Amino acid sequence: MNTKRILAGVAVAAIAAGGGILAGHWASSGSAGVADAASVSAASASGKQNAVGQLWSAAVTNPDGKAQSLAIYKGRPIVVNFWASWCGPCIEEMPELSALQREYAKKGIQFVGLGVDSATNIKTFLKKVPVDYPIYIAGFGGADVARAFGNNAGGLPYTVVIDANGAVRATKLGQIKPDELRRTLDAL
Repeated sequence: MNTKRILAGVAVAAIAAGGGILAGHWASSGSAGVADAASVSAASASGKQNAVGQLWSAAVTNPDGKAQSLAIYKGRPIVVNFWASWCGPCIEEMPELSALQREYAKKGIQFVGLGVDSATNIKTFLKKVPVDYPIYIAGFGGADVARAFGNNAGGLPYTVVIDANGAVRATKLGQIKPDELRRTLDAL
């Protein structure tokens, strides 16, 4: 019986000592954790700036297969919508995006659709569904560009708002909410 009490006492002492060491480690690294969070935030901002550069240099074509450059939009506010013809929510939000393009064109804001799909699928889709903003085809490489903007899930639709200075102002995974997007665009 005494052996069991001694072993239990040793176990309790070991757990208490381990807890004390762990608590001391957390306490001494508390300020380092804040610095790490700031570094992560700075790295995230830097990563999004790199994503904008990646967008400008992305290999895209128009629906007819002619090579294009998104760099023509540098210096302008732009809304980039990553989508695919097989994506139901993407298709549902296109009329809203077209209406917003018409509404915000006078402010110089350009909407762009970036198809993460095959050229054939997109061309067939556009024959059935008219869109009031330019559509470019990035193919499945467009998913890499979306990922650079923080779309780690790889879901569609994915919308990115970039201001005239090239700063990412908002990202949205899933269908847009027109009122939310308007608030972002009104602040540009």
